[in-house]
Amino acid sequence: MTDGDEWVAGIYFSSPHHPHSSLFDVVVLDPTSSVGTDTVNRPASGSGDTYDIANPDPAGTVMSLRSLGYSLEAAVADLVDNSIAAGARQIDVSFSWDGRDSWVGVADDGCGMDTAELVTAMTVAGRGPSTPRTAKDLGRFGMGLKTASFSQAARLTVASRPATGDLGVRTWDLSVVTASREWRLLHGADSATLDLVGRLLPSGRGGTVVLWRGLHRFDVAGVTVGDEAAQRQFYTEMHRVEAHLAMVFARFLTGRNRLRMSVNGNAVAPWDPFLSDHPSVERLPAEEVPVGEHTVSVEAFVLPHPKRLDDSQAEQAAGPGGWLDQQGFYVYRRNRLILAGDWLGIRGFRRDERYNLARIIVEVPAEADASWSVDVRKSTAVPPVGVRRHLQRIGARARSRAAEVLTYRGRITARERGAEFIYAWKVDKTDGRIRCRVNREHPLVRAVLRGGTDAARDSRALLRLLEETLPVSALRIMHDTDAADDPEPFLGAAPSEVTDVAERIYAAFVAQNNSPHEARRRLRMMPPFDQFDGFWTTAD
Repeated sequence: MTDGDEWVAGIYFSSPHHPHSSLFDVVVLDPTSSVGTDTVNRPASGSGDTYDIANPDPAGTVMSLRSLGYSLEAAVADLVDNSIAAGARQIDVSFSWDGRDSWVGVADDGCGMDTAELVTAMTVAGRGPSTPRTAKDLGRFGMGLKTASFSQAARLTVASRPATGDLGVRTWDLSVVTASREWRLLHGADSATLDLVGRLLPSGRGGTVVLWRGLHRFDVAGVTVGDEAAQRQFYTEMHRVEAHLAMVFARFLTGRNRLRMSVNGNAVAPWDPFLSDHPSVERLPAEEVPVGEHTVSVEAFVLPHPKRLDDSQAEQAAGPGGWLDQQGFYVYRRNRLILAGDWLGIRGFRRDERYNLARIIVEVPAEADASWSVDVRKSTAVPPVGVRRHLQRIGARARSRAAEVLTYRGRITARERGAEFIYAWKVDKTDGRIRCRVNREHPLVRAVLRGGTDAARDSRALLRLLEETLPVSALRIMHDTDAADDPEPFLGAAPSEVTDVAERIYAAFVAQNNSPHEARRRLRMMPPFDQFDGFWTTAD
């Protein structure tokens, strides 16, 4: 304040004679809270505009950050991103069950942080998208550590020691932030947490430990150490995290300088969705697709038919989600998998068993994050308009080839096993049209056609067999488009054959006490005869 300024009821008035004032400056202050709105009639950056300082409520912000939709797997993967950016060669993920005191930790042997760096790392959006990053830095928004952690736990402790410095420890306790309505980053941690830090980051070793305590799903009333159901759920989620890390960081876990990673002491083995080492994998030509100032690399793979894989190979190919969920595009950013097995919303592309063998790599440069809408969780991506038509073209070719491999191998298998297994149905595709026929050579069909004393019993058995063996999988594999190749009734059949079938049905109706007029009427309404002209459509 200067001469001529005065306080009135908590409002500070600045005199118009103040050398830096034009009009009155009015600032409304709430001394009881760090959250408030300062209304300032002061030129902004030389302009004539006035403005409000609208500070967000820390408690509300924390609740919003908790609700970003992180899965546990994605949250742990975000912590691993930070370890990789710090140059870690060993990353250990720990899950420890202790009822409501259960915890999750990630420890690495990276470069560590001094106190100033640690505070920046713990600050929400301390480094935004415009911050220069190294080629190893997998972050983007400066939010991952905090948002991932707040989504899973009420207390986040980070302890870090650079190679030549002391251990620094900082803690976010969401209950403190909520109660104080301030971003109070606590120094140190409680004794139990510090004991865990000592176990995970022994004295004299550089690196970083991230600890989650007060886990949202388990630090609730009624959960005890002896709660077997909760404990099973806890470790089921741990195994799911392990499978996710094996998929997302597979490229880091291979090669001469590969990263070492463990979950509760078990080494994480990389999962290769493309079976790159299998000699029967078909690689379609890779393409470099220009998108604005950047280039996107796309390469499609068609996996071998499952019958050409042994049990371990088939299990590996199926992956964490199974064959159906793993088909589609695999979007990578700086060798980190962002999206696995997704058709990216491309028109006409949907999950279908026919395309289980189609998997396509899409390499997105980190500089193109904004155009691909990579979110803070690094778990979604939306291709820009300019690249969608290329992905549709490449994807259509891979899908078509994958369907061909399944179809061809199915036919070969049928021929190889024909002597030992006889199918009730015959399904084939000729001149672009699918034909589905009952196999007249099947022994039960032949018995029904011969007639005899057991004809009625054979007929019932045949009907049941046909009901239970509908060739749904074969039809799905062969059916390439929405309707163009749908089976057509009596396709290519001679008119006499159509009439013969209709006459037998007509005779059956009459034998069941229907008048000739009623029999023809019902025949006219019965598929597929409602699509044909014959004696049943003539006037009585």
